Amino acid sequence: MKNFLIYGSYGYTGQLIVEQAVKEGLKPLLAGRDEKQLRAQAEKFGLEYRAFSMGDTAALDSALLEVDAVLHCAGPFVLTFRQMAEACIRTKRHYVDISGEIEGFEALVAMDEEAKRSGIMLLPGGGFDVVPSDCLIAHVAGKLAGATHLELYIKSIGSGVSRGTARSGIENSHRQGRIRRDGKIVSVPNVWDSKNIDFGRGPTRVISVGWGDVSTAYHSTGIPNVTVYMGLPAAMINMMRVTRYAGFLLYTRTAKNFIKWLIGKFLASGPSRKQNE
Repeated sequence: MKNFLIYGSYGYTGQLIVEQAVKEGLKPLLAGRDEKQLRAQAEKFGLEYRAFSMGDTAALDSALLEVDAVLHCAGPFVLTFRQMAEACIRTKRHYVDISGEIEGFEALVAMDEEAKRSGIMLLPGGGFDVVPSDCLIAHVAGKLAGATHLELYIKSIGSGVSRGTARSGIENSHRQGRIRRDGKIVSVPNVWDSKNIDFGRGPTRVISVGWGDVSTAYHSTGIPNVTVYMGLPAAMINMMRVTRYAGFLLYTRTAKNFIKWLIGKFLASGPSRKQNE
């Protein structure tokens, strides 16, 4: 029995999910655009697969009708989430993705009534961004009734990013920073604010970033003012400052496609297994 469909199963995170699903005794239906990669993955794990693009509505709907739910892992999500979510509403299948993109979160909130009429769940952010932080924020907010301001600090220790995450970052680079003020999401320049935060190993420089919690924390808690900070290498922070003045050169479609090509050519597929431990 096929439990659910994983679209983008041969991507870095998709592969990790498939491995874990099989360990748990599940039999997901694998899906994506590249039939060659799908076939190799399916043969390795003894699973079925369906190869189709997001633009092939008939094939997409047909695949979803074989399962109860979809786990959408194909980014950049700003380019793919809507087709999949709309297909889930049409076919009355539950939707989960691993996006961390504010645009997708806000758009799916706007589709809430449609989802309810179809009797399905739309659940974006089913990965690091934003499940653990959202649970922590909701827990803290429950103990601080009437809170009006929220600041979230994030630091990565010894890990890295996947190609998909890097490409999503490039696709959304023109949006720069975002914070929530008085209940509304507003744009701010890159490195809009910075401060030193001690995570238990000494002070770390953190800067404000347009992280997914700027969207979701408000919906989870009702707190109207949200800023998310992240610890990043000094070189990256300096580069982000430069984009305040020359960023428009990187925001064209040609520039974005070229940078994403470079990512595919020279960046490792993602953190190593040792880094993930």
